[in-house]
Amino acid sequence: MDVLDWLLDSDPAIRWQALRDLADAPSGEIAAERARVASEGWGARLLALQDSDGQWAGGACFPSASLHWREKGQGQPWISTLPTLQLLVDFGIDPDTGLMQRAIDRVEAGCRWEHAGQPFFSGEVEPCINGRTVAIGVYFGRNMDALVERLLVEQLEDGGWNCEAENGSVRSSFATTINVLEGLLAHERATGGSPPQIAARKRGEDYLLERKLFRRKSTGDVVNPAWLQFSFPTRWHYDVLRALDYFRSTGDSPDSRIDEAIEQLRAKRQPDGRWLLENTHPGQVHFALEDGDHRPSRWNTLRALRVLRWYERRQA
Repeated sequence: MDVLDWLLDSDPAIRWQALRDLADAPSGEIAAERARVASEGWGARLLALQDSDGQWAGGACFPSASLHWREKGQGQPWISTLPTLQLLVDFGIDPDTGLMQRAIDRVEAGCRWEHAGQPFFSGEVEPCINGRTVAIGVYFGRNMDALVERLLVEQLEDGGWNCEAENGSVRSSFATTINVLEGLLAHERATGGSPPQIAARKRGEDYLLERKLFRRKSTGDVVNPAWLQFSFPTRWHYDVLRALDYFRSTGDSPDSRIDEAIEQLRAKRQPDGRWLLENTHPGQVHFALEDGDHRPSRWNTLRALRVLRWYERRQA
């Protein structure tokens, strides 16, 4: 079985994206496969797990029964509303299906942030959370203008964002920055974006590009070796594949400052043409999407191949 056939022999969430991004399938075939995400496989399973109060596992960012997960050393649980909706966006579920719209209406009516009881689509105080909330809200047709304006005000002098800014940090975080960039790009696509918003996004991209996506600007050292390991789901975490897939999604031509990151991506390709799952972020999940670390990963292979296709086509 070749790699594309292997990707197509999977859940609708992967199949429809492989058809769109790698197989150049007809639009009708892509749409039909995408429509299955809400009614079959992983997407349907996640929708079925929503509680009557509109939340997953009784909470916005954390499950209602998870107050002591740090002390227990269990890793952050990933079964609450925010990471579940983030997964549904990653799956590319059709936001206009009745099932999905009803689910989002229940979130809007019943889900409140643990920070101070804010409505889910109003966001809370951490930009790493609010960036993802913007991306989710835009995807499902909510007006996220006010939260975007907050993010623009919170941009730091070096061009990025940091969840620790409220505690005095003046240096940006790669992880917070990628979460905000994904939200700003989604909002810009949906609304056209304002000149200040577009400029802020470009400054945030330059923050990552100036650092080659994984190096310190001051010394050139690798900031965190874990960023050269590719995980899925990424949750709030940063890694080089997530950053590369973001830059692909902008539709811009590849910047030469990603060249070294591309070489890191190519070096991870296995002899059979696939990429492995690495560095799974510990914590409770609804169900497994892959066979575990150090095993072939459909999600990483899909994302790596579409990044390389974009990069090599634009370089030709």
